Amino acid sequence: MIDAKVKSAARAFEILEHFRIGRQPRSMSEIAISLDYPLSSTTVLLKTLVKLGYLNYDRRARVYFPTTKVSALGEWIPKVLFGSGQVLDAIQDLHAETGEGVFLGVKNDVYLQYIATKPSIHALRFHIDEGTIRPITKSIAGLVLLSTMPAEKLENTVRRANIATPNPAEKVKLSAIQAQIDTIRANGYGYIEDLPFEGGATFAMLVPELVQGQPVTLALGGVTERFRRNHDLYLEALRKAVKSIRTDPDFDNPVQIEL
Repeated sequence: MIDAKVKSAARAFEILEHFRIGRQPRSMSEIAISLDYPLSSTTVLLKTLVKLGYLNYDRRARVYFPTTKVSALGEWIPKVLFGSGQVLDAIQDLHAETGEGVFLGVKNDVYLQYIATKPSIHALRFHIDEGTIRPITKSIAGLVLLSTMPAEKLENTVRRANIATPNPAEKVKLSAIQAQIDTIRANGYGYIEDLPFEGGATFAMLVPELVQGQPVTLALGGVTERFRRNHDLYLEALRKAVKSIRTDPDFDNPVQIEL
């Protein structure tokens, strides 16, 4: 019974995510086929979401679409997370200057989660959905977050991240992570190629502002060839964006923060 409830809850969110991506009305059969759900349970879920006010059902066209109650669930979150909006302004400025993908990342247990994203305008690009999570050891933004941890906390987090990484080949050694973190701390930023995407590159820097009490990284990602060609330009653009939201005049490099 508990498993069934968890599955139903997950499917309800997946349906709402389906609408976020598609952005148009969908019939019950279209939703069931797209998400590979049984028709019977899809019908029950959709009717429940209608009764709760999260979906509107057009009986004549036989299609569903989210109501404004869905948007109301999260419209308050950016104000709570980003306060004055300086961080969001930095995202816009960095994107305008480079045209590359820009995102904010925070630690969510043993994962990196992308809490705000701005997609690249280039034809050849990588896409990351807002809200996506990945093991914190599998991106440079995650490693920048790990650079804020004391040694004992770092070791525990890497161990648990390895447990959460299903592919044995992708598990990492603490010594390798420590070496990368030492470089991040020395440089004041992180740069990596082919992680998390082969053929991609990412810069990341710690933002001198906490989100819900946790460190946050501002990152710039795109195709490796463009990043090699514009390495200094992109790094300076990232530094400028971080400086624009600087609240501590003594902030220069990521520092250890007890989490």
